[in-house]
Amino acid sequence: MQYYLDALLICLQPINLLLIVAMVSLGIVFGAIPGLSATLGIALLLPVTFGLSTETSFVLLLAIWIGGVSGTFISAVLIGIPGSSSAIATCFDGYPMTQKGQANKALAIGMTASFIGTVVSVLLATLLSPVIAKFALTLGPWEYFSLCFCAITLVASLSKGNIFKGLMAAGLGLMLGTIGMDPITSVQRFTFKVSYLNGGISTVAQMLGMFAMCQIIRDSARGTAKMPDAGSAGGKGFGIGLKDITDNLLTIIVSFAVGLWVGFLPGMGSGISNMVAYGYAKSTDKHPETFGEGNPAGVWASETANNASLGGALIPMMALGIPGDGITAMLIAALTIHGLQAGPLFMTNQPDLAMLIFACVLVSAIVTFVIQVLTKRWFAYILKIPYHYLYATILIISYIGGYGISHVMFDVYVMLALCLLSIFMSIGGLPTSPLVLAFILSGKLETYFRRGISYAHGSYADFFTRPLSAILLIIAAVCVAWPFISDHRKKKKAAAVSNASSDVNDD
Repeated sequence: MQYYLDALLICLQPINLLLIVAMVSLGIVFGAIPGLSATLGIALLLPVTFGLSTETSFVLLLAIWIGGVSGTFISAVLIGIPGSSSAIATCFDGYPMTQKGQANKALAIGMTASFIGTVVSVLLATLLSPVIAKFALTLGPWEYFSLCFCAITLVASLSKGNIFKGLMAAGLGLMLGTIGMDPITSVQRFTFKVSYLNGGISTVAQMLGMFAMCQIIRDSARGTAKMPDAGSAGGKGFGIGLKDITDNLLTIIVSFAVGLWVGFLPGMGSGISNMVAYGYAKSTDKHPETFGEGNPAGVWASETANNASLGGALIPMMALGIPGDGITAMLIAALTIHGLQAGPLFMTNQPDLAMLIFACVLVSAIVTFVIQVLTKRWFAYILKIPYHYLYATILIISYIGGYGISHVMFDVYVMLALCLLSIFMSIGGLPTSPLVLAFILSGKLETYFRRGISYAHGSYADFFTRPLSAILLIIAAVCVAWPFISDHRKKKKAAAVSNASSDVNDD
């Protein structure tokens, strides 16, 4: 508790509080504009953290994360286009509310639901992460390997499209992770006598190339770098009262539970939780036919769930060193940049910094809510920022950030090469999430696998005989096999329906 109180005091220091306000505001802008996101904001800020202290670095990164995720509902409500995948379900009822002249109420619901989801989930993460970390200290390399393997296969299996594409992307990530120094023997691998690759591929170069630059190039090529008219947010007052919250209390509680659980599962995150919560709210509502026509419960469900996923994703990141989503993968990369490693030992050896992360998320959520309340009437203007100014600025920052990694042009070339790789993956329908997660976990996956074999004197049996390790491997196998099983069941069901229809026609 003392560490947490000290962390809160650090966050409330004038300079840090000012940074939180600035980064939250920038995050809201990034979240509100379709095509930009909190992920992009963190990717651009990573190079900036090189010259800063660890505490200040995480104040910046966490603040823009919270502001970015919360700000996605703005465009979803005002123009019917989600700021990111985490607000897709918000469009279904948020935009119809705006069309009915209830934009003020829809925005107020989005702000309040985001605040509730973030604050309660991070408080739970603060309480649960140390407990899970203590349990994790009792695990061996066999369980950690199986956990990392399970996380990668889970992300690959949930990828859009063919599961083989998800597995292929994960394989590319593992291949990129083998470049550089062997984690056990320190032998150089796949460097092709290029000394700049001795330390492996820079995570910052990867993030800038595959997220920042690739996003800009794709949007420009598709002609989507423009925005429709956002109109005006309008309305006076806050927009909702206590009765609106109490009337939707059950939806809020259930959606929060869904978001927390989905966020905890590696690789799923807010992009999935908002859809699951929306679907559940619709299926249990007394008037499901009103969903999609401006039902406030739809906005409550989506926004509560996607922000609850933040706290859910923090738990495996802090306690196990496993990223819950793409953004927490970047935060783990930021820890690595500063010579730290997320996981149970981090919670034990660096409790002050661990509590600072939780405290900063809490303070950032409060600051986000206050800023949104004060600036709600100007939300429409955020969506009128010209793209050509934003994109030119982001490109310049990307180049500067790539060069600033180690002050050599080679990192810029790596960034450009990974940008091209990401573009080709997009053309081929390969998702980037499995690649990023596999790249981040590749070192741990290999280290734990080889340690497990070494401790067992060359035997692989312990991976399958130790209970928790075996369970995780079974889950991984089910994740890979389930899409095939699901497709088979759908085809079988369709065939049965077709046969029944043929019998009816014959009669």
